Amino acid sequence: MTPQTATANVTEAKEVALTQRDTAESAVAAAPLARLLEPQSWSRVRLAVDTIVLYLAASFALLILGQGAVTADDLVMTTVFPLLALVTLRSGRAAEERMAGSLLDTVIRVATAVSLAAMLTIALATVIGSSHPVPVSVRLWLSAGVAVAVARATLQCIRRWALRSDAFATAALIVGAGEVGQHLAMRLIGDPRYGLRPVGFLDADPLEVGKREDSLVPVLGDPDELADCLRRTGARHVIFAFASEPDRLLVEKVRQCEQLGVTVSLVPRLFESINDRATLDYVGGLPLVSVRPTNPRGWQFALKHAFDRSFAFLALAAAAPLMITIAIAVRLSSPGPILFRQRRVGRDGHEFDVLKFRTMRVSSGDRSEFLLPEGVAPGGIEGQDRRTPIGRLLRDSSLDELPQLINVLRGDMSIVGPRPERPAYVKRFRRDVDRYDDRHRVRSGITGWAQVNGLRGRTSIADRVEWDNYYIRNWSLALDLRIIVLTVAEVFRLRGG
Repeated sequence: MTPQTATANVTEAKEVALTQRDTAESAVAAAPLARLLEPQSWSRVRLAVDTIVLYLAASFALLILGQGAVTADDLVMTTVFPLLALVTLRSGRAAEERMAGSLLDTVIRVATAVSLAAMLTIALATVIGSSHPVPVSVRLWLSAGVAVAVARATLQCIRRWALRSDAFATAALIVGAGEVGQHLAMRLIGDPRYGLRPVGFLDADPLEVGKREDSLVPVLGDPDELADCLRRTGARHVIFAFASEPDRLLVEKVRQCEQLGVTVSLVPRLFESINDRATLDYVGGLPLVSVRPTNPRGWQFALKHAFDRSFAFLALAAAAPLMITIAIAVRLSSPGPILFRQRRVGRDGHEFDVLKFRTMRVSSGDRSEFLLPEGVAPGGIEGQDRRTPIGRLLRDSSLDELPQLINVLRGDMSIVGPRPERPAYVKRFRRDVDRYDDRHRVRSGITGWAQVNGLRGRTSIADRVEWDNYYIRNWSLALDLRIIVLTVAEVFRLRGG
């Protein structure tokens, strides 16, 4: 989803929310349709589809891909494999249903689960003395892997399409109308993939947001009115987000939701410290969240930097003919150097020269000063548009960024990381944006988590910082590979569009 789309969605949702301040009860009519896409109901839909697709794929592998007569061993394996695949698909991360999971995540999880089922089938067939377990299992693995991945991706697309309509989104109440609650409401309204439609806040201190005109959803009352608000709005999901009431009273409200069969989500008090590596343990009956922080100076990041340099070397070798062609085109397009150099701030505040193919005519020196709007990251064209025809093409396709592979080889940058900014902007953003400097814990990147989530060009710097710090807290090589794949897909999408 692009920032423009997200902004349009927020604006549209705000208009809808403002017109429904006194008619929150209208959400009741949408509740039956919304229940179909709730996690519990949707999980049953996925189970039914997985079962049908697995047995169809197994039959296809046996009858169409097989050669010769069907043996009793083949029938046993064709029966057992789908059962094992259902178990692996319903276990671990393959069974998780994230609010806004990507199609790439879905494919990876399905591939992992089906591969495990194939290996278990081979092991079982070997134990019972099957004469040819590997060929049959490979056919089952290929047909089932492709079929289930396509089926789940199709289901996910259908669900995303349906969630764009309020009729299918689950009505949600947010307990806590402060800054965190408002930010949460904005995110949920701006991105329908989450499947939640905020219909109101509950807070014992409504003056905290009061009846602010910029509030996306109304304050319906205080937490003591929870049951009544659930009945009036038809909400089936309650999110607790730093309400002003004491925790002991909020615990009672959580228990009340459980008794009413309403789904509960909790925003952790120390949410900025939580990452994907957090684990839930128990000391007696007391839950304990263990957080393993990211260490940018640990061995994992040493591995990342080795991967960066290896990837950059291979990419430069593969792209050399293209880069030579671009260099010649830039030289012929207008007088000036082939490469554009600009000071940027990287890891630990270290300054370096970022390299790009020059896309603009050299300034004549009378360029008027460009003033960056408040709260917006730099990007795009600043001041007079001096792009050359080849420069427009390079910017639109992001090919002007290719020389930054040299920055990666030098150790100034990584393939994936927060995008570097100019020193003057860094000084300004450090002062104005909370936790901005945290993004300088790691090397800057050619592409990043913020960019593949639509935050390119002149977009909110606060949003970029939020996504960049999420990337650092949750870093893994798998996440880097995912971002690289999404970046390549985005480049081809822009070329096609």
